[in-house]
Amino acid sequence: MVADPRDAKDTHALARLHVEIYGRVQGVGFRYFVQRRARSLGISGWVRNRWDGSVELEAEGPRDALERLLEAVRQGPSGARVQRVDAVWGPYTGQYDGFEVRFW
Repeated sequence: MVADPRDAKDTHALARLHVEIYGRVQGVGFRYFVQRRARSLGISGWVRNRWDGSVELEAEGPRDALERLLEAVRQGPSGARVQRVDAVWGPYTGQYDGFEVRFW
């Protein structure tokens, strides 16, 4: 389920995005793909593998940059097969500095 990001009036406003990605997304460089893309967009947060084979990420930054990250996540790196993406938008908290790959 993805809330429509266009509901916000100001796409440059800061926001938070929590995403769960399902499919063949582990063992294909997905976390590092997300980290590189997030850093290039000036987004902070984290990404990690989950025990159920999915990948989870939490990111904060300008809403338009988060929308671009979400589009990249839907495609994934070569070798990945994204079947489902669940995204939830929330308020910016400012709690992250940089973007890291977390390990369980």
